[in-house]
Amino acid sequence: MTVREPGPEVASVRERLWDRAGGWSGAGVAVGILALTRLVQLLLLVGLDHGTDEPAGLRGNLLIWDGGWFLRVAEGYPSGYTYAPDGALQGNELAFFPLYPMLIRALSGIGLDPGTAAITVSWLASVGAAVALHLLGTSLYGRRAGWALVAICCSAPMSVVLSMAYSESLFLALVAGMFVAAHRQVWWAAGLLGLGAALTRPTGAAAAVGLAVAAVLAVRRDPGRKWPPLAAAAVALAGVPAYLGWVAWRVGDPDAWFRIQTAGWGTSFDFGASTVTFLGDTLTRGEGWVPMSVALILLAALVAAGVALAGRPWLPLAVYGLVAMVLAYGQAGFYHSKPRLLLPVLLTLLPSVVAAARARPRVAVLAIAAWAAFGLWYGAYLVAVWPYTI
Repeated sequence: MTVREPGPEVASVRERLWDRAGGWSGAGVAVGILALTRLVQLLLLVGLDHGTDEPAGLRGNLLIWDGGWFLRVAEGYPSGYTYAPDGALQGNELAFFPLYPMLIRALSGIGLDPGTAAITVSWLASVGAAVALHLLGTSLYGRRAGWALVAICCSAPMSVVLSMAYSESLFLALVAGMFVAAHRQVWWAAGLLGLGAALTRPTGAAAAVGLAVAAVLAVRRDPGRKWPPLAAAAVALAGVPAYLGWVAWRVGDPDAWFRIQTAGWGTSFDFGASTVTFLGDTLTRGEGWVPMSVALILLAALVAAGVALAGRPWLPLAVYGLVAMVLAYGQAGFYHSKPRLLLPVLLTLLPSVVAAARARPRVAVLAIAAWAAFGLWYGAYLVAVWPYTI
């Protein structure tokens, strides 16, 4: 699974990436794969929702949980802390990064209903993510790997959020596009996409670190052209601190964002202590199949990451994946949200992507279809039937 670092001797190959990926027809296949996974998942959502005591409807399920928060953010951020009637600090909209709700607000400004605008942004971003994932997989491992990456990522457990009013689809599109640009050494695009990712989710900090690694590698290869990659990395690295600093200034408290996260969602970085406790309790005496499935997904992701690292993947992507996993496993919070946090990591998907690209097409299709059958149903179940937030 070794990836050759891009250098001047392969510049012509980089320039032909679009052709290597199949051009518009190759991108069309990637979007078709995405569309198939979304159609199946939406049908599963409708079917499972009809089987509940109080159906929320397809639109209601697509706008549930964080979707409501993003719609409120699109109306504007509060000016400070929010308190309960008893004086206890509560979570509020300042916990959510701004780019996704800004896009919702932009579409609402041209006449779309806010809920429709939120879903539209997610769906359009999913299309962008499919194309970017295909280009990334093609750039690293070849065209078949590009399509496999789209299929495996877009049918993974909790890929349901790619259709919902959540920021994962936008984040995934920006991160994948950033790494494509960095691998091809188009630094201005990599920097802007990295900044966008950093203003979409806190995990954008991990993406920015990955871009910084790519920049360092580029400088080592070509010391005479150091400013474009270093500037791109600096722009991306500034995103998360800029938003956290803005929240601190708005509230008047340097720790404001962290305090809001903890008060609203119990989110704090405890170096994995709560994750270890959850895994231990669930695997020894836990009850319910959902906690058990989450525990198994977390363990499987760790194994997959280890296998991926043993194959020596492209270093910037590996560093991003490791930092993102540290952030996901190292924080306290709702355990059933962790599979969603792992969706954009990509590192955990690489062993399956490489195996699918090397296998006979029929074997690869059957294996991915089996993966998709579970992953698409699992996400639909947690949204339509499971009563807690994802």
